[in-house]
Amino acid sequence: MPIHTTRFYAPQLASFVLIALMLAGAQAKPDRQNPDRQNKDQQSAAASGADCSGMYSFLRDGEFVQVTVEDHGNVIGFVSRYADQESDSGFLDHFFKSGKLDGNQLAFTTETVHGVWFEFRGTVERGEGKSRGEEAYYALKGTLVENTTDEAKKTSSRSYEVVLNSFPQDLAAPQAGKK
Repeated sequence: MPIHTTRFYAPQLASFVLIALMLAGAQAKPDRQNPDRQNKDQQSAAASGADCSGMYSFLRDGEFVQVTVEDHGNVIGFVSRYADQESDSGFLDHFFKSGKLDGNQLAFTTETVHGVWFEFRGTVERGEGKSRGEEAYYALKGTLVENTTDEAKKTSSRSYEVVLNSFPQDLAAPQAGKK
């Protein structure tokens, strides 16, 4: 049985390598034709990962959510909100029972405190802030469900479409030895 072989000569091989390099370079270049797509890709990449860890606004002024992204997209944190009942004073903290960040998709569920717990499903996006030192550098956009169980063990839910903006972060390094 004859063996068929293909021989490449130097000019053919050089042309093949040149075309392969041009194709690879074209794929690696940003999309200059569509700057909106390039910005969205950058925003999506920036919003995923531990970079979005921080404090975010909650339902009322003075209330907040602390989000910390750990390894493998695990999310820990808590919601700190005003107490609703007269018997409570100050703030109630609802620690996350579960939380996950997958790309820019964020979901968390809090523990129940005084018959109330929260569920959030949404995205982490770049907000209007120009730097981490400004409010709304990141925004959590999605659906927040407030679940309530009363004394008769009846559960009710209220759903909100929310945009929770990040608080400004202090970017200055602490100064050692300052008096």
